[in-house]
Amino acid sequence: MMHHALNRVLLAGALALVAGHATAADKIKVGFMLPYSGTYAALGTAIENGFKLYVAEQGGKLGGRELEYFKVDDESNPAKASENANRLIKRDQVDILIGTVHSGVAMALAKAAKGSDTTLIVTNAGADAITGPMCGPGIFRTSFSNWQPGYAMGPVAAAKGHKTAVTITWKYAAGAEQMEGFREGFEKNGGKIVKDLTLPFPNVEFQSLLTEIASIKPDMVFAFFAGGGAVKFVQDYHASGLQKTIPLYGTGFLTDGTLPAQGASAQGILTTLHYADGLNTPRDNDFRAHYAKTYNNVQPDVYAVQGYDAAQLMQSGLAAVQGNIDDKAKFRDAMRGATIDSPRGKFTLSAAGNPVQDFYLRKVDGQKNNVVEVAVKQLADPARGCKL
Repeated sequence: MMHHALNRVLLAGALALVAGHATAADKIKVGFMLPYSGTYAALGTAIENGFKLYVAEQGGKLGGRELEYFKVDDESNPAKASENANRLIKRDQVDILIGTVHSGVAMALAKAAKGSDTTLIVTNAGADAITGPMCGPGIFRTSFSNWQPGYAMGPVAAAKGHKTAVTITWKYAAGAEQMEGFREGFEKNGGKIVKDLTLPFPNVEFQSLLTEIASIKPDMVFAFFAGGGAVKFVQDYHASGLQKTIPLYGTGFLTDGTLPAQGASAQGILTTLHYADGLNTPRDNDFRAHYAKTYNNVQPDVYAVQGYDAAQLMQSGLAAVQGNIDDKAKFRDAMRGATIDSPRGKFTLSAAGNPVQDFYLRKVDGQKNNVVEVAVKQLADPARGCKL
């Protein structure tokens, strides 16, 4: 009898230990693969801050479960991307991947996620292929496709009477695709691109290209740069005096998160993006106030919104499976069918997993990219090459 009682006590103790382990392991593992150094470092931080802000608003849990974070600095280096992705997927065995900024890195991340059937939410990189030929049931984006912000400026530029344009960007996927989007939107409305200028990423020696623009004399210049490169380009364009006769336009990255450094040189620039200052909706005002209060009076930018909405999207999936992220098909279906009440305005996801969202025309005024109007309502990426 004593023997049986002792066994029961030992068994109960063992079960308690197992249960203890189960609760400790019960956290959902979230892997951040973001740039924490280099030209895009501030963007990576904003994305993580936005994500964690939404989680904090839900009491520190999503789908009723606590989260455990794993972080890798991807250094915006495509050569290290597969290795970095596998650190999160294989070593840390994360349930969900969040990242990244650089399109080349994100392509490798999407490939690794697809190969291991890990759910991925892309929080910035706009590479068209991610929700094009590389689309998959576990691939989502809370940002944009490169085609979208470029395309959105096309009808605006044509409506302003511009007939000819020169495009300028870095020679890599993000730049090429945003320029292609602009070309499609501009030419559809009667405009003509007379020259595409490029320089290697992340080179910022713009002088010879600015001289070329001066000799071509187009009606307008359309640019994509981001981070430190955007600061230097806008300053150089202004210093050259070109803007007196040839207005500079861009996708929103040209002036997002960069205005304090650009100062006077950015004033009056028009850009198109899926977020803007001065939206003045209750949803956005609450978000902005909470973000500034949480992060030392820093104002949120588009990158923070994209991170915030990744957590919102994850929450919509987890709600449908009562926190059981292992029910992948149901979790993903719920995410794909969600309507996200974003600070940017409500958006849904296309079948390919890319936001169908409003694009705003914004004008730089002081330290703000103030909304002028909606350039294109509920713009959906064509998702060329996506087979689901």
